[in-house]
Amino acid sequence: MPRSGKIRVLIVDDSATVRQTLASILESDPQIEVIGVASDPFVAARRIRDEIPDVITLDVEMPRMDGITFLRKIMAQHPLPVVMCSSLVEAGSETLLQALEAGAVDVIVKPRMGVAEHLVESRIRICDAVKAAASARVAGARRAPVPVRHVYHEPEKKLTADAVLPPPNARAMARTTETVVCIGASTGGTEALREVLEALPADSPGIVIVQHMPEKFTASFAKRLDSLCAVSVKEAEDGDTVLRGRVLIAPGNKHTLLERSGARYFVSVRDGPLVTRHRPSVDVLFRSAARSAGSNAVGVIMTGMGDDGARGMSEMKQAGAATIAQDEASSIVFGMPKEAIALGCVDRIAPLQALASEILKFSRR
Repeated sequence: MPRSGKIRVLIVDDSATVRQTLASILESDPQIEVIGVASDPFVAARRIRDEIPDVITLDVEMPRMDGITFLRKIMAQHPLPVVMCSSLVEAGSETLLQALEAGAVDVIVKPRMGVAEHLVESRIRICDAVKAAASARVAGARRAPVPVRHVYHEPEKKLTADAVLPPPNARAMARTTETVVCIGASTGGTEALREVLEALPADSPGIVIVQHMPEKFTASFAKRLDSLCAVSVKEAEDGDTVLRGRVLIAPGNKHTLLERSGARYFVSVRDGPLVTRHRPSVDVLFRSAARSAGSNAVGVIMTGMGDDGARGMSEMKQAGAATIAQDEASSIVFGMPKEAIALGCVDRIAPLQALASEILKFSRR
């Protein structure tokens, strides 16, 4: 890390417009420095020989060598934090899942020019993804932590879950026979969630998950998990019932809430502002679980940067829910679990490989 303490980024994309736009977005954050751009992996390789970046943003489709092939070469020869950057049409989301399996830290969507609000949100998401990548464990080694202050030229709306859902009242939901599990994850969560869900039996309690990811990506992610797991996995749709043996994944760019009608739990999928810098937001899901399920819920917070989910988990704990956090050693980024633990609202801290058994144990309380 240079004496300036900035996160040094190399942008690899065959589009000059995208390179220029990404560079402008990243350099608007005082903690990030773009040290170079490259039009294809061969140019990028030469630049890496001259100066090793802290993070690489990498396009998927490029001339001479595609991004996935280059990613695999990086991970085999000199592992670095890589954030895949894509226009993310639905047909390409399977390729991006392959990128995460190959070692990419995260996936971001190329910024779209147009409405100012969309550009502000793109800036927040892109800069946050790069900061998270700079702190991520790559090839088993922890990188030096980077302080994150989230400073931007535009005034940021500091919204909490209040923007989508009022706080829960003081009366916790009475205990019933059914338990609902709510899980929140971000950077590193796609592979971590796969490991947890693969370890669960087919009759596991109903689960609702918020994993920070772009829209159109979550459907392919859910389909992949469904093919690997004993439980049924699908992208959540408004009104879907939460059932034993079913896992619902919040769709990208939509908030997902847990609701209850009599003995039936179901999800509500809504538009809304970014909450704790995210949409979907873990805080929104956890707060809704505190309101609708109370002591019938189990909350799980996993790897990810920032503090999304910490306040919502605190509300779940106050409502009588059981709460679990992934431990530091097994987290790609120990941000979200750390913040929840700091609030004193976590019942159990467990390694990734033990989370499934902990979920089942707390569900049988």
